[in-house]
This record gives sequence, structure tokens and C-alpha cells, in this order.
Amino acid sequence: MSSAAEQEAVAEGRPTPAAVVNGDRRRTPGVPVWPGASTPLGARFRAGPDGVAGTNFALWAGGAEAVELCLFDERGRETRARLTELTHEIWHGFVPGVMPGQRYGYRVHGRWDPWTGARWNPAKLLLDPYARAVDGEFGLPPEVYGHVRDWPQQQVADTVRDERDSAPYVPKGVVVHDDDDWADDRRPKTPWADTVLYELHVRGFTRLHPDIPEELRGTYAGLAHPAAIEHLVKLGVTAVELLPVHQFAHEDHLLRRGLRNYWGYNSIGYFAPHAGYASSGTTGQQVGEFKRMVRALHAAGIEVVLDVVYNHTAEAGELGPTLSLKGIDNRGYYRLQQDARRYADYTGCGNTLHVVQPHVLRLITDSLRYWVTEMGVDGFRFDLAAALARSMHDVDMLSPFLAVIAQDPVLRRVKLIAEPWDVGSGGYQVGAFPPLWTEWNDRYRNAVRDFWRHALPDVREMGYRLSGSSDLYAWGGRRPYASVNFVTAHDGFTLRDLVSYERKHNEANGEGNRDGTDDNRAWNCGTEGETDDERIRALRRRQLRNLLTTLLLSTGVPMLVAGDELGRTQRGNNNAYCQDNEISWVDWSLLEDPGWKALFDLTSRLIALRHRHPVLRRRAFFSGRPHSADGLRDLAWFTARGTEMTEDDWYAPAAGLGMYLSGRDIPGRDDRGATVVDDSFLAVLHAGERPATFALPGPPWAEEYELVVDTSREDQTGEPGVTHRAGTEITVPARSVLLLRVR
Repeated sequence: MSSAAEQEAVAEGRPTPAAVVNGDRRRTPGVPVWPGASTPLGARFRAGPDGVAGTNFALWAGGAEAVELCLFDERGRETRARLTELTHEIWHGFVPGVMPGQRYGYRVHGRWDPWTGARWNPAKLLLDPYARAVDGEFGLPPEVYGHVRDWPQQQVADTVRDERDSAPYVPKGVVVHDDDDWADDRRPKTPWADTVLYELHVRGFTRLHPDIPEELRGTYAGLAHPAAIEHLVKLGVTAVELLPVHQFAHEDHLLRRGLRNYWGYNSIGYFAPHAGYASSGTTGQQVGEFKRMVRALHAAGIEVVLDVVYNHTAEAGELGPTLSLKGIDNRGYYRLQQDARRYADYTGCGNTLHVVQPHVLRLITDSLRYWVTEMGVDGFRFDLAAALARSMHDVDMLSPFLAVIAQDPVLRRVKLIAEPWDVGSGGYQVGAFPPLWTEWNDRYRNAVRDFWRHALPDVREMGYRLSGSSDLYAWGGRRPYASVNFVTAHDGFTLRDLVSYERKHNEANGEGNRDGTDDNRAWNCGTEGETDDERIRALRRRQLRNLLTTLLLSTGVPMLVAGDELGRTQRGNNNAYCQDNEISWVDWSLLEDPGWKALFDLTSRLIALRHRHPVLRRRAFFSGRPHSADGLRDLAWFTARGTEMTEDDWYAPAAGLGMYLSGRDIPGRDDRGATVVDDSFLAVLHAGERPATFALPGPPWAEEYELVVDTSREDQTGEPGVTHRAGTEITVPARSVLLLRVR
């Protein structure tokens, strides 16, 4: 393998010649390569000189010494061709006769010098970062690592180059012909204030659906099926937020345990729809299938938002595989530490893309524009967005990434959602992103969870969260819909588990229950896990109604998680990222249970109520000041005595509060310029374990109240319709929400 002297040098961490392991590279006869063009990047099928059909290949590889294009036939035989044209660090060439469906990859030549961050290794076949389709599975045998993975001295293993050919073990890019102009598509263009988000997993949402044909379950075509869309329409959501659908790979530690990455936060192809979710084929067919899914959702009035992972890739750190960017130009694509062998890791996943670099920023923005203009999507949720907003080290809201997005004529018009944190120093940035952006508001999640388990010291935090989080977002022209309100997300307990477990139960992940957060802010209602005690089961269902009602009455953009509306459980697993099985899949049989069907009906009714009443989806923050001579304000808070809350009331321990929303003072006008007027509502939230009395506010607030929602009731099939005179003292059931319409 290497000399004793070389092994000694490596053990001491000194530079050595590359170690050659089973070196055996064969070349096949070349193919004609014409100069072609340096733009666009990637593989683009088109007519070349004299109308000859072929494909133009272009790859940015800044520090490379040479680039070989590798073409593969149906039997896996490889043909290599040098790209000799170099324009602005882009290697390019036009290959006549290369048609859609052609599989390809690259071998990039350069120095092997990990001590300076240089990790070129032409023995490794590399995926084109701009590949629009990917064929084949990512396994992680030793051959796909640029270094000798099993080198005896692991502390220096990443410095020893592995010369084994990786081509037989890695997927290939696929040439795709795109002649779709989307002329027959109609984007819903739902305003932010009217949006209800629904986070779902393409595979998990459809895998067990009984009315979707077996061959379509778990696929884009399955999500496009009328049975899947019917559920979304009945529920009333306006946008699906899809967990990652960029081509992704499985981590080595999961494969060794017989598991797979289910969530998909391990991207390796930013232009390619994940091939594992395609029913029609993986040599380009996945592209058309994804587009048909988007069209079907649009036709139902539902927007498509993608959860995207541009902060890191599946190549991990210095001991990770060499699949694409690491072998193209490691120093050009990734943030490295001062010791350039090591990666700067603001993501907890081993590496961080160096977004300050122009070509990295171009890769990301080209990808975003592609998904909007050519794949039809309506917006993006950015995983660990703070990592993208870092300049050289610190998070910077004037960073190149945010500046480019703000001025881009395509991207500034779509929905932009930030997960406003990363794992690095100073990475928590809730409330700090600029206008155009909305944010996942984890302070909303924490406050609502704590309120309903009666763990808040007072109601100040709850007041802010219910009314749009003005303390976080009322600056710089931002609006209440900057807050994406959620109680649960893919990461953590499901809603049912939130009221059934207090501790995580992640044993199935094979990590000794060490993974996943311990800060669940959950209450199991007296018993850990499932129980036959009907009293506890009834209380849990009531708590679910409370949580969903609170979410859908709050100002801001509500986000539901697929299956929460029908009682989906993950059996206490709060980190099911590797559970591609019944733990994660939506169990549609729950709708056959009257109790869970009633929860779905209530959720649907609350969403419909939200759609009907603009007072519940305001486009501007409340002022809290009188707008008329009678002293009526757009927002008022009441104690159980029926009096407006004072400063002292906000700081006093309390189990509940009343929130009055005036429909007379809604800012803005409708599309025809008319003043927007709506009903007024009083919401009474009571988290105490005993019933309480509440005096209904009298004039000028109301003369009479009609009960619309009472979460203490199991049966939610119709509006209660009970009326109360203003000033009446009513009984609020323990742990419940009452919503009353002002008459």
C-alpha cells in the first residue's frame, strides 16, 4: 500500500505522496468534444453548430488542473472525454449526439494536499452540482471516499488518498430535455396573510393511503393523486411545505445500522428531484412527474413550498465521502477552518457551504430560480438559514445571500421562510431577518406549549404570541405574517405525542436514546405513553383541540404538520429522521375512529372560519388604541372579571385570559378599495385544571355573544349556537377554549 517511511510520515501528520490503493484506471476511446459554451452551467441538451443535436456541458472547477467528462452506457461502460475549454474557471464543451437520458459524471484533476484544503482525486466520479436528474442509489462503500477510510491511523486517514475507482458505486447525473413552458399552469399566488401551511413528507403522506394505487404510494404521483389532494382541500390548507425533495444521500452511520435518512436533510443535488420518490423512472422521468404533481396541486388552489438545505451537503467533514463538491474544488465550495484540513461546521452536519463565494452563491440562486421558473414551485423554507446569512464568520443581515435574494426579480416574489438559527455562535436570529422574509417562530411554539401545560409564570408571553409577535416583527415594514406560528414540526413530538409523552423514546434510532431534544415542553396528562384509561384519553383529545384552536386563532401564518389533524403518533420518538416506516408514515386508518375523525372535522372547521374572517388573518399589527368615540379598540385583553387587563394583571400568575378582536378596525382595503369590515370575536383561553367563571365584557364591546367553538365538547360537528348577554358571568370548563362571536 505504501512504504514504511510513508506510513511513518502520515502518522506524524507530515505531507506525503498520495497513497495508491488498488490503482487501476482504464481509459476508453474518447468522443468528439466541440468548444461549446460556458453558460448555462450543467448539462443542457440543445442544437449545436449546423443544427447538430447534442449536449453542452459546463462545470465550475476553480482550482482544477483538468476535467474529464465521463459518459456511461446502459451497461455501465464508461467513455471519457477531456473538456479543454476554460472560461472564467468554467470547463465546458459541446458533445454532438449526446441525447436526453444520457448518464454522466466528472473526474476532476488537481493537487492532493489536504493540509491546504486541496482534495482533488480523479479516481472518484463526481456528480454534477447542476445535474437535473440523478440515476442510482448512494451507498457508501470505501471506494467512494477520496481518502483511505480504513487507514490504521484514523487521526490522519483523511490525508491518505484512495486511488480506487468509485464509478461503479455512485449514481450518475442524467441529461434532461426541458421543453415545458408552463402555459397551462395557474399559480394560486395566495397572499401571505391568507396562507395556511401544511408540512408533509412526500413518501410518508402517501405511503399508507388506501385510496392511492399501490404503485403510486410514496411518490410524487401519489401526492398528485385525487385522493391525496381531496384530503388537503377538505382540510382547507393553502400550501404544502414539502420536506426536502432535492436529491439526497444516506449517512454512513445509518447505513451501518440498517437505517436510512428519511427526512432528507442531506442534500447532494440541488437541481434534481429525489429519485426515490418517483414512480415513473429515474433517467429523467422524475422531472416530469414532479411537474405534474405541482400542476395538480395548483389546480386545487394549493401552493408548493420546498424545504431546502443549502447550508451543508451530504459530503460531511474531512472523513466524509467524496461525491461532488469536495472533489470539484473543496476550498472553493466549503468553509474551512484555519487548519484547512478541517471544516467550519455551523450546521452540526460536518460542513458548511461557503455562501460568500460568488460561485457558491450562484449555485444556490441558480437552483432557486430553476425550481421556480422550470419546476413551478411557489416558495422555499430555508433549513438553518442563519448559516446562509453568515459573512466571513458572524451572522450578517446584510450578507451577500440576503442581498442577492432581496434584489432578484424572480426570488423576491416567492414565499421565503427562514429557519432563523444555526448551531454556531450567535446563530439564534429569531425576529432578525429582513422584510420579504417570514420566520419559523419557535417562541410561539414554546409559549403555547407552556401555556397549555400550565407552566407559564404569567400571560405576557402568551399575549404577544397570540397577537402576531409584534415584539419580534413590528419593525422595518414587517407584518404579522412574518411569524410562521407552529406548535409542532417534523422535528420533535407529533401533536398527539406532545400530550401523551414527557420524555423522548428514540430507542428505534439505535443511538441509545441520546439523540433528539430533551426540552419537549410536553405534558402526558398523568401517564407516560398510550393508555386504556378513558379519562386520560379524553383529556388528551381535549388538549389537542386546545392546541389546534389556539394555533388557528392566532395572528400570523399557521403551520400544521401532516397527520396532526387526525392524531398521528410516532410512539414518543421525537427525532424520527431515520424511521422510514410506520413510525413516520401517516396512518389513514385513524379517520375510521370517530374520536380522531372529530379532530379532523374541528381542524377543518377552524381553518374555514379563518378563511371567512379577515379579523383572524390581519395584514397589519394591532394598535391597541381607540379608533372611535365609543372607545372600542382593535385589540383588547380581559381578565376573568370582565375588566380590561392592567399592567399588574400581565405580571400576575394566571391560568387564562380573554382576547377581544374587533372587526370594525381592520386596516387596509379589499381589492375594490372598500373598507374591510368583519365580525368581532372574543376568545377565552383557560389552562387551569378546574372550571372558572368569566364575566363577558359589556358595551361598547358587545351586547350579546354567540358561542362558536367550545373545545371541551367531544362532538364538534356543528356550531354550538348558544348565546349569552353581555355582562353575564359564564362558566369556562377546565382546560378549554371558548370562541364567541360578538352580536
